[in-house]
Amino acid sequence: MKRRTFVAAGLAALGAASLRNRRAFAATPGADLNAVGLEGAPVVLKGADVDDLRTVLRGELIAPGQAGYDQARRLWNPAFDRHPALIARCVGAADVKRAVSFAAAHGLLTAVRGGGHSFGGQSGCDGGLVIDLSPMRAVEVDPTTRQARVGGGALLANLDREAQAFGLATPAGVVADTGVAGLTLGGGMGRLGRKFGLSCDNLIGAEVITADGRWLKVSARDNPDLLWGLRGGAGNFGVVTEFVFALHEVGPLYGGTLSFPLDATARRLLRNYADFTASAPDELYVGLDFDTDAHGQRLIELDVTYYGPQKDAERVVAPLRRLGKAHEDSLAMAPYTKLQGSDDAPGFAHHAMYLKGGLVKDMTPEFIDLAAGSFESGKLETLGLGFQQIGGVIGRVKPRDTAFWNRGALYSMHIYGLWKPDADQDTVARNKDWVRDTFQKLEPLTHGRYVNITSLEDHNALSAVYGDNYQRLAALKKQYDPTNLFRLNANIKPA
Repeated sequence: MKRRTFVAAGLAALGAASLRNRRAFAATPGADLNAVGLEGAPVVLKGADVDDLRTVLRGELIAPGQAGYDQARRLWNPAFDRHPALIARCVGAADVKRAVSFAAAHGLLTAVRGGGHSFGGQSGCDGGLVIDLSPMRAVEVDPTTRQARVGGGALLANLDREAQAFGLATPAGVVADTGVAGLTLGGGMGRLGRKFGLSCDNLIGAEVITADGRWLKVSARDNPDLLWGLRGGAGNFGVVTEFVFALHEVGPLYGGTLSFPLDATARRLLRNYADFTASAPDELYVGLDFDTDAHGQRLIELDVTYYGPQKDAERVVAPLRRLGKAHEDSLAMAPYTKLQGSDDAPGFAHHAMYLKGGLVKDMTPEFIDLAAGSFESGKLETLGLGFQQIGGVIGRVKPRDTAFWNRGALYSMHIYGLWKPDADQDTVARNKDWVRDTFQKLEPLTHGRYVNITSLEDHNALSAVYGDNYQRLAALKKQYDPTNLFRLNANIKPA
């Protein structure tokens, strides 16, 4: 199954919630509401307090049993079936401010949802409050200053389409229904990253609601310490209601898909890929996935984007075509929005997903043998292992210049298992076991972790994520979120 096919396909319906969960938090207007506190203890919310919050919000406040609840709680990854006590669908910064203040006053477990794309289900929670920014998807582009102001709930597709209307873009992921917020706050790797840096490197300003309900303007001049923390520190410091990005001229680009059958040449092909990409120009991005197509054929699939002069494109990518006899070759000039899939952003995945990953500096013979062997040994068709190419400009930023620490890697590795939402537990367990086993083999050969594919279960991964920046981040956390209200993330404890 192609990765884009998985991430872009719409989900028809989720399984019904259990009666036990529905009864636990079900409420009617004016009634007290059972909820969960920050440390997991039960909390009873007075009906009058809930009604007061509902009254002051311009957006909706939705509780279990009310119209729209199941739709509002649904996350991009259907592996997670969260049942929050309340969902505040915010339409502006004032709504966010009121929701944050309510959560803090009642000590509620709090999740923040931008695009809802969190691989680890961190965009939702059971029994707590979800501060949902998905109605806030406005994008405003100033072609004169080459800047974009982006709402905290926007998807990459919203940003890409608006910016491309002016021939502009900023580095932003590879899947159109990813949320701008989560992607950027964790770093943000994409097709233009080797040329222009991470998404967070192009973040030049923001508006943030902190844990104590303050609205802060953030830029190189205003609260620059917080800007530093937002550039890779995940969602630890507040709710970003608006992002300001630097934009770059981006017209039609040469790119597309180049794939090869997975056969006895897999290790040689991967070795040649590694040799080629290690010295590739900054203008070239080549992602790689061990994948399975719709007919069950296993493939090595390359995702290619070239930003350089059109006249040089065929020459630059020629070595990739010599890797083997192509199964598919769609490389051609194309609009950037087509390469990004910006017209196909349903916001929900067709398959549930379990994912682990790490950063790779060098694909050694040992690494290549283990990677290829692990995929070959997987018995299910819904397994994947792949790499996003990084390096280039990304690696020339000093690790201490932003919260994003791991600047020396050349690849970001992702290992995943997929299953249909109605799959039996044995299928789910086999997928997860393969992912864990493969990661256990490859992890010793990685060099650091990437926030956006670090799950809540990876409690020991923080040093690998934040490196020597951790102590500064912990001090920043104490300043802006001393009670750790925003903890459903790659969480930094207040110093």
